[in-house]
Amino acid sequence: MMMRWLLWSVPCDSLYHYPHGAIPDVLKLLFFYLASPDFILDIDSSSSSSFSFPSNTTYNSTCTGHIYEYLFILSSTMSKLKWMLDKATVPHDPSLTNAELMLTNDDLRPVEPERRQWAWWNYIAFWIADSLNINTWMISSSMIVDGLSWWQSWICVWIGYLIAAAFVCLTGRIGAVYHISFPVTARASFGIWGSFWPVINRVVMAIIWYGVQGYIGGECVTLMIEAIWPSYRKLHNGLSESAGVDTKGFVSFFIFWLLSLPALWFPVHKVRHLFTVKAICSPIAAIAFFAWAIARAHGIGPIIHQPNTVHGSALGWAIVKAIMTCIGNFAALIMNDCDFTRFARSPKDALWSQLLTIPIGFGITSFIGIIVSSSSSVIFDTDPVWNPLDLLGMFLDGASSGQRFGIFIIATGFALAQLGTNISANSVSAGTDLTALLPRYINIRRGSYFCAALGLAICPWKLVASSNQFTTYLSAYSLFLSAIAGVIICDYYIIRRGYLDIKGLYSASKTDPYFFSCGFSWRAYASYLAGILINIVGFAGAVGRDVPMGAQYIYNINYFSGVIVSGGMYWILTKLFPIPATSDVWNEVDIDNEDFTGRVTYGQEINGGYGDRQSITDSLPPDDQKGLNAASKRV
Repeated sequence: MMMRWLLWSVPCDSLYHYPHGAIPDVLKLLFFYLASPDFILDIDSSSSSSFSFPSNTTYNSTCTGHIYEYLFILSSTMSKLKWMLDKATVPHDPSLTNAELMLTNDDLRPVEPERRQWAWWNYIAFWIADSLNINTWMISSSMIVDGLSWWQSWICVWIGYLIAAAFVCLTGRIGAVYHISFPVTARASFGIWGSFWPVINRVVMAIIWYGVQGYIGGECVTLMIEAIWPSYRKLHNGLSESAGVDTKGFVSFFIFWLLSLPALWFPVHKVRHLFTVKAICSPIAAIAFFAWAIARAHGIGPIIHQPNTVHGSALGWAIVKAIMTCIGNFAALIMNDCDFTRFARSPKDALWSQLLTIPIGFGITSFIGIIVSSSSSVIFDTDPVWNPLDLLGMFLDGASSGQRFGIFIIATGFALAQLGTNISANSVSAGTDLTALLPRYINIRRGSYFCAALGLAICPWKLVASSNQFTTYLSAYSLFLSAIAGVIICDYYIIRRGYLDIKGLYSASKTDPYFFSCGFSWRAYASYLAGILINIVGFAGAVGRDVPMGAQYIYNINYFSGVIVSGGMYWILTKLFPIPATSDVWNEVDIDNEDFTGRVTYGQEINGGYGDRQSITDSLPPDDQKGLNAASKRV
């Protein structure tokens, strides 16, 4: 009240005649509002306005005219803003409250039976397509740079990706059974509102990876253009050295980024055909490069006879680092595999197809990368070249027209591989997860384009400048994601024994089981912090700080330590402070056979016991309609 009295004590004319731009129009209106709560604006459809002023206050005509002017501007601005927000709103049920609109939209609801179109062969094609990318080559090639022999590197690859596949299947089963995405899955352990932080973590990683994979795709474009127009290699550089990239590199990156945008338009259940095409074309390019490298090295003999260059304990920790790098490469995909398994026809389709294809696909791709990287030492008598695109560029020096054509075909296959990987592992994941942050305004398509825009802006070339920077980055972000994965895995498999209350995952009611304390699970967050803290000292050592040797050893196995500590802490806390909606026996609920009357069907509550029964039946998927009708006949 004192603030309002003081504001009204200032003459209106003096307020208006401040220097131009010193007090914006909206701020002036705010002063008028604060000065009197009795100041009421009423604008009808004919744009006429009427005002009610405090009875104890008088205004001169000039001041009143200014008020009319300000209110007209404000009402016009607010009207346009409201129109823009209405246009940006994604389709939703108008009966939902604002809180419910923060929790659900068409992309967050459990997948309907007619959209569950991914069979086991789709997952095989998906992971073959995902494994065939330059990033996988770089990871395996970096092991050679770190001093391992080709066979030591390959064994590490198989062990690392087999462990990663096991984690993928653990988290992916949640989506395959309940047909829900990662943002919804995280609500069970972190809370309805607490799940936003794990989602943000995953979104950030997807954006970073989108930029990295896009930049690598840009290097493929560079080779394609140079193979056709060699003069492109001499393109004038107009960027400073501090930019970290030259004009040619940025232009190629931008071309790849631009050509990727149309592929983001298609929905997830339709984009699976792209992975099938990639799974056919990309291996041809990889095998062709593999054969060419062996031929230029005069056979595989000189390649495989190169020994390891590290020994003793250094060799042991190099092996551990190699295995953890493979797992770190999957840290983000482990978290959100349910974004893809929710489209599975059955949980079995998403189990063995993933468990076997991941180590086989990544193992074969890594073998090609290891041999090609090792061949560079034989061909050019230099240190191993860890980036296969750099080696392909070296092949371009002095190449004949036929060889340039071959390089163009190989680079095109690699570019297609990067496109498929960027969609499968990054844009779709970011789009799905962003729907959980602003479900009223973001769907998967919009989220994918948002990811692409930020991926362009993060200067991804700085992350792949060297093999050391690259592997340090992989280890750093797996530190944070492992702590989240440990909580989710422990919650689903040990604490809840597979039971989830689907209705509760879409409700902001304080009485529902996943609301916890104000929508946050302090148990999950305490466990998450414990999983980070066990590795944080070692991480400081990885970036150049002096830390105890023991901390470095723990950090060398950071994914395991993060999962075990966070999961173990969560188990202890939930035993000391029990949570609701758990089961004493294994109890995965088939949502297609569940009685949805009075429950939530795909995120929307059905008014059980009230209203027209036929309208309730019609709102269900076909299989559920049959079950409901059969049940009613038995009654």
